[in-house]
Amino acid sequence: MSPFQKKIIRYLIALFIIISLNFLIPRIMPGDPMANLLGENFILSKSTVEELRSQLGLDQALPLQFFGYWKSVLHLDLGYSYHFNQRVQTILWARLKWTLALLMPSILLGAVAGTFLGALSGWRRNNTLNKLTTAFFLSVYSTPPYFLGIVCLFLFSFKLALFPLKGFYETGGIGEILTHLFLPILVMSAFSASRNYMIMRGSVLQEKGKLYAVYARAKGLSGNQILFRHIFKNSSLPVITLIALDFGFLLSGALFVEIVFSLNGMGTLIYDALLSRDYPVLQGSLLIITVMVVAANFLVDIVYRILDPRVRESR
Repeated sequence: MSPFQKKIIRYLIALFIIISLNFLIPRIMPGDPMANLLGENFILSKSTVEELRSQLGLDQALPLQFFGYWKSVLHLDLGYSYHFNQRVQTILWARLKWTLALLMPSILLGAVAGTFLGALSGWRRNNTLNKLTTAFFLSVYSTPPYFLGIVCLFLFSFKLALFPLKGFYETGGIGEILTHLFLPILVMSAFSASRNYMIMRGSVLQEKGKLYAVYARAKGLSGNQILFRHIFKNSSLPVITLIALDFGFLLSGALFVEIVFSLNGMGTLIYDALLSRDYPVLQGSLLIITVMVVAANFLVDIVYRILDPRVRESR
C-alpha cells in the first residue's frame, strides 16, 4: 500500500470518528428537544407526546438512532428540521453560501497580505515600520475574532455610523450586501493575516541565514531578488500548512462573527439550533463543517507534496 493510500485511509477514519461525534454531541447536551419544540406552556396528553417523539425517531434506543443516522448520511439525507419546518439540506444551502461569502475572501486576503508583509518584515526586521506592523499583527493575533468584531462594530457602526449596526440586507442589492459584509470580512481578514504574518516572518528569519541565501548574495543578487526568488518559496511552505488549519479555525471564528454582526449564515443557524435542540440541523451543520475542514486539509496536503519534492521522497 502506497503512502498516499495510507493517508486516504487515515482521512476516512478521521471522518468516521468526527461524523460519529456529530451524532453524539447534540444528544449529550442538557434539555429535551420536545420541550423546546412544544414550548413550556403547551399542554398535550402523554400519548400525543409519545406519538410525536416516535415520529421524530426520539423514542428509539441510542444505538438504533446512531445506525439510522449513518444510514441517512450514506444516502445523503440530512433529515427534516422540526424547528424550522424544512428539509435540512434546503436550510444548509441557504445559510452556507453566506458563510462562504464571508470566509473565502477572508482566507484569500489574509493569506496574500499576511504572507507578503510577513516576508518583508522578516527580511528587514530592524525597520521601524516593520516593528510597528509586527506589534499591530501581534495584537490582532492575540485577540479573539468576535471581540475584534465588537470593537469594529462599536467604532465604525455605532460611533461613526459608516456601516449598518446589524442585519444582512433589506433589498438584496449587491451594493447593500457588500456594505454589510465589509466589516465582517475586514475582521476575519485581519485575523487570518496576523496568523500568516507571524508564521511567515519567523520562517523568513530562519531561512535567510542558510547557505543558499548567503550564496545568492555572493552572486550579486539584490535583497528583493534573494527574498522573492529563493527564500520566499521555502518560507511559504509552513504558511500553506497553516492555511489548512486556518480554514477550520477561521470557520469557527466566522460563526461567532456572524452572531456579532447578525448575519444570516451558519453561525446564527447553529446558535438557533442549539437553543431549540434541533438535532437534524445540528448534525447537518456539523457534518458540513467536518467535510469542509477535512477536504481543505487533504487539498493542502496534496499541494504541499507538489511544491516540496522532499515530502514526496520521504513518504
